[in-house]
Amino acid sequence: MFRPFPFADQGRLPRFLPLIAERFARQRLQALAKVEGHRDDGRPVVLFLCVHNAGRSQMALGFFQHLADDRAVGWAGGSEPGISVNPAAVAAMAERGIDITAEFPKPWTDEVVRAADVVITMGCGDACPIFPGKRYLNWDLDDPAGQDVDHVRPIRDEIERRVRHLLDELGVPAR
Repeated sequence: MFRPFPFADQGRLPRFLPLIAERFARQRLQALAKVEGHRDDGRPVVLFLCVHNAGRSQMALGFFQHLADDRAVGWAGGSEPGISVNPAAVAAMAERGIDITAEFPKPWTDEVVRAADVVITMGCGDACPIFPGKRYLNWDLDDPAGQDVDHVRPIRDEIERRVRHLLDELGVPAR
């Protein structure tokens, strides 16, 4: 059953729900506009997917947005979105000066996947969507769920290395 805002019944911070819903809807509308050919600004779109969209995909999105700035578009989603972003992932990214506290776990949607130029999967296996003609990369990374910051740092560092390599492949200069 499709739930338009699946995070609404799980949110820890209900006062932020309108903002979260607006950001989720805006992303879906931008994706739909691209899929339908109404809007394409030429920037590459990368989608990072993992199961809970709470750790690996959020760190990848954080690095991607930080390094690409506005020269590329990054989105993230999960097949079974969690309730909140992993606190150890937040802390590990903060050590690099990247704040991912404004992010929230969200589901992937068909239009978001179809709008992506590159889909990066991280541990979601058969639950990750497959659309013909899309470029898919599977990043085999340990899951930071339940880990402390000391164990998350090597995962974070490997994600950064891969994001930098991806940006280079896309011809997007990293800042």
